[in-house]
Amino acid sequence: MALIDDNKRFSQWAIAISLFIFVLIAMDLRGDYAEGVPWSHVLTEVIILILSLAGIVYFGWLYHQFSTSKIDVLTHDLALAHQQAKQWREANRELIAGLAVQIRKQFELWQLTAAEAEVGMLMLKGLSHGEIANMRNASERTVRDQARAIYRKAGVAGRTELSAFFLEDLLLPR
Repeated sequence: MALIDDNKRFSQWAIAISLFIFVLIAMDLRGDYAEGVPWSHVLTEVIILILSLAGIVYFGWLYHQFSTSKIDVLTHDLALAHQQAKQWREANRELIAGLAVQIRKQFELWQLTAAEAEVGMLMLKGLSHGEIANMRNASERTVRDQARAIYRKAGVAGRTELSAFFLEDLLLPR
C-alpha cells in the first residue's frame, strides 16, 4: 500500500508541474504570437505545450490506475476476509450451534426474560447498546436497563465478565 501511495503522490506532483508548465507556455505563446516572434520559436513552444499536456494526461491516467489498484487490493482483502470467516463458520458450525444452545440454557438458569436473553445474545455478539436499541426498536435506556438486569442475575460486573463467563473455558490456559 505504501508503494501505491508513493506512486499516487508522485503522479500528483507530476500533474501539478505539467499543468504549471502548460499554463506558462500557453501564456508565453499568446504573447509571442501577438509580438510576431519567428515561427521556429512558436513551434518549439507549441511542442513543449503538447508535451506538457501529454504529461498531464499520462500522469492523470497513472494516478487513476494507482487509485483503482488500491481499491482493488482493499476489495480483494475484504473478499478474502469474508471467505475465511465463512470457512471458519462452516468448519465450526456444530460448535457454534452447541455454544448458542449452552448460552440459552445458562440464560434460562439465570431466569432471564426473553427480552433480556435477546439483549444478552446481541451483547455477546459485540453490538453496542445503541445498535441493539435500533435492532429491537427500543430505547437505548431500556437496553441499558436490561443489560444491568442481565449482569445482576448473572452475578457479573459488566459486559466483559459476561463474555468471559462463556469464553473462559473455551480458550487454552495461559
